[in-house]
Amino acid sequence: MSIDTVTAAPPRAARVATWTYFGLNGFAVGMWVVHIPNVERATGITHSTLGLLLLVLGGAAFIGMQVAGPLADRVGQRRLVPAAGVLLGLSLFGPGLAGSWWTLGLALLAVGFGNGAIDVAMNSQAVVVERAYPRPIMAAFHAMWSIGGAFAALIGAAALKADVPTAVSLSTSGVVCIVVSLAAGRYLIEPPPQPEPAADQPERIAPPRKLVWQLGGLAFGLMLAEGVANDWAALQFRDVLGTSASTAAYAYGAFAVAMTIGRFATDRVAALIGPMAIVRYGAALAAIGLTTVIAVPWVPVALIGWALFGLGLSGGVPQLFTAAGNLDTRASGALMAKVVGLGYVGLLAGPALIGGLTHWMPLNVAFALPVVLCVLTVIAAPVLRPLAAAKD
Repeated sequence: MSIDTVTAAPPRAARVATWTYFGLNGFAVGMWVVHIPNVERATGITHSTLGLLLLVLGGAAFIGMQVAGPLADRVGQRRLVPAAGVLLGLSLFGPGLAGSWWTLGLALLAVGFGNGAIDVAMNSQAVVVERAYPRPIMAAFHAMWSIGGAFAALIGAAALKADVPTAVSLSTSGVVCIVVSLAAGRYLIEPPPQPEPAADQPERIAPPRKLVWQLGGLAFGLMLAEGVANDWAALQFRDVLGTSASTAAYAYGAFAVAMTIGRFATDRVAALIGPMAIVRYGAALAAIGLTTVIAVPWVPVALIGWALFGLGLSGGVPQLFTAAGNLDTRASGALMAKVVGLGYVGLLAGPALIGGLTHWMPLNVAFALPVVLCVLTVIAAPVLRPLAAAKD
């Protein structure tokens, strides 16, 4: 962290605005997720068709990330972040109005693209805001995404209980996204202009492609593990431990709550021990947690295992995104798009890979895959050490 950055007044308004976008994104995604069963019934599609359409959504999100990254560097984040938020808000109108598989497919193309675009754009803005602070603040932004999702679950459940039409719920959520995105955009900031190198100084060298892929690989592994918990934690309780559906919900709840708490705590810990240690020891804790889930078929201990898994995973991805955004401030968005995109592929691939493995082995044994990836992350975490030193 440079002296100029430390002595300058931190942009608190931009920090709050960026918090808002993270929370808004989590809220938008959460409102779509809680209404998936209603949308499935309204369109008359099967589970298998829904699965294919969700892959369409994921593919569109990846494309949105790759488009938004370079665009953020070209047109500026103050323009792109609100525009992506408005696009996401408009896209929420579609699923509630869809009446067939192909209209839902078109709607999910828009939802995925908008979600991918705002994901990269707001993470790029978070890196810029963090540079103006004397300590890490990235993990708290990701915690706000989780808070937004929790609000969506509560509001969505209330709307479903009151029999509010899906089109009304999603369209209202879309309007909220549009209004808040436009209102918060004025408080965002742009990175300071980079001085041209002096005549006697060499031009700045672009970061090695290998380093970008290393960060992306770590993001892939950690987000794959997160995706496994999202889709399989409750099923592991129900199918392996034989609990009721209501008790099974506590498995994912323990993971999600621990991850949210961990993200709020990570920034202060990262300021003390550094990003490399957060990634390394967090991945080790996650491996221990999931190994506990696998090895001890007792509900209280398994709940502790899922909580440790969430706590261990909570801080790693924000450190990787920060590192990617600071590799080259001239192309921060484009670099983040690659790392965030690879992480997102892992998030989507994890549940599917576990599902495929369960055709040949028990679910608990299939969980060895994310454990191995966490162990590999422990081994590869030192890639962050020179990046942290360069930032200081």
